[in-house]
Amino acid sequence: MTVALETVLARAGLKVTAHEFLALVEDAAKRLTPAQTDPGAHFDENERTALSETGLDLAPLGDEETDPRARAVAEQAVLRDTALSVGQAAERLGIDTSRIRHRVASRRLIGWKDRGGWRLPAWQFTEDDVLPGLETVLAAMPSDQPALVLANFMTTPQEDLELGDRPVSPREWLMAYGDPRRVAELASVIGTPV
Repeated sequence: MTVALETVLARAGLKVTAHEFLALVEDAAKRLTPAQTDPGAHFDENERTALSETGLDLAPLGDEETDPRARAVAEQAVLRDTALSVGQAAERLGIDTSRIRHRVASRRLIGWKDRGGWRLPAWQFTEDDVLPGLETVLAAMPSDQPALVLANFMTTPQEDLELGDRPVSPREWLMAYGDPRRVAELASVIGTPV
């Protein structure tokens, strides 16, 4: 299994050993809520009835069903592994580390504290700069959303953003110098019920 995992990690461009990746996965799994064998156990009978009437399935997962937490664990591990440190971001942009911290403090870059240092999601960078229009987008993004939610938004094709005849992700849109205000408009409602 180690060889197969190392092959997958290499194809994905992740610079991490199989052992390190599995440690990240284990850490991410521990951060998630433990598996709930009975999702309805958190609700009283009236609440269960009301939720069931709206179409919510409160039945426990069957043996053949995949635990939906597995995707979140894998995505979280990849997000953490591909994130840049302050030093790496400074080197990429050709600026001092204090400028990176200042940009994070002013929400011109986003990141999270991890093991005593800032981690900056890679999606917000190009090879030698930040995404064109990034400041406009970050100003519109809700500050209460987790890094994984923002990463998924920025890397998932959106029907409202098309290049040629295909929907593209906000990141692809900005890389092609699309209007950042269109991405900002979409970003402003992240986490808002539809």
